[in-house]
Amino acid sequence: MSEWAPRRFWDTAKVAEAGHGFTVHLDGRPVKTPAKAPFVVPTRAMAAAAAAEWDAQQEVVNPLSMPVTRSANAALDKVTPQHAEVAALIAAYGESDLLCHRADSPAELAARQAAAWDPLLEWSRSALGAPLTVTCGVLPCAQPQDSLAALRRRVAALDAFTLTALHDLVGLSGSLIIGLAALEDAVSAERLWEVSRIDETWQQEQWGVDEEAAETAATKRRDFLHARRFHELARVSA
Repeated sequence: MSEWAPRRFWDTAKVAEAGHGFTVHLDGRPVKTPAKAPFVVPTRAMAAAAAAEWDAQQEVVNPLSMPVTRSANAALDKVTPQHAEVAALIAAYGESDLLCHRADSPAELAARQAAAWDPLLEWSRSALGAPLTVTCGVLPCAQPQDSLAALRRRVAALDAFTLTALHDLVGLSGSLIIGLAALEDAVSAERLWEVSRIDETWQQEQWGVDEEAAETAATKRRDFLHARRFHELARVSA
């Protein structure tokens, strides 16, 4: 048997005001989240992006082609009711941040890591008030408690939509500092993705391209850039 799939039942998708936010109407009926909550997002720009995704659906609805809608659903159904837990999960990346764990050899790889990662750690120190300790290898390295506390406060202060974006930025890159740098526009999202992939790029240069791994990396890159765009949509007022 073929699996059931939702079918398009509407003609037009339009943005509408909803209290202090915006929603999407399908032939005048407001969209709801999978948990049946009102689909209300903080900006008209985000609602317009979601409406465009609904408008682009064909006879059968494909949720995978609706990244803004899916991220907004996650913010409303998952992050909002579990804000403290999600914030704590993300902030914990600061204890073992990718940027703090370096190769001791080969020297060229270590040099690449230092050239790309040291400026971000300096930004963490100066802009976030959170200096972090660098070590070689993957074993745990105790980080300054004041720095971890500063990072926790910053993450906990984020709204649900920004926290949703940060969740993906951090999970995909392995670095809380990279995720926060993306939110703050400290470095372009494209460059931050490249910076997060230094080890993988090195391995590819040594052993060649694995097609399956390359496909997975391309998907992660797309999702990383989407998370940064989702954050931008949450900030744009028009």
